[in-house]
Amino acid sequence: FNVEPLLHEIRHGLTRLLDSAVATTIDLRSIPLAPGEEARILRELGTGEVQARMSALGPSDIMETQFPGVWLVTHYNSENEVVGKFIEVCDMPQILKAQAEDIRAGLAQLTARLA
Repeated sequence: FNVEPLLHEIRHGLTRLLDSAVATTIDLRSIPLAPGEEARILRELGTGEVQARMSALGPSDIMETQFPGVWLVTHYNSENEVVGKFIEVCDMPQILKAQAEDIRAGLAQLTARLA
């Protein structure tokens, strides 16, 4: 019985994103879900066009849902156990954005290579 309210929360998140550029994060691990509800949520959200896999302090899967701006982000530990699962309503999940210090290091590395 948590699926419909969650979908409404996602819809409100999309409205906030469009109206005021405010992102919404929903921690699926903090919501008491009945058996089968998480699978139903994932079916309702479907799969979109973008998927990414990261390896930083354990693997993370980032998947756009069939609703642009709604992302499913799953983090795993080194034993491949889920340690975090989030629905992010945003342009792009923060985890995918390059950090300034990483960009500086990349610039230094490329500059050294070209020298």
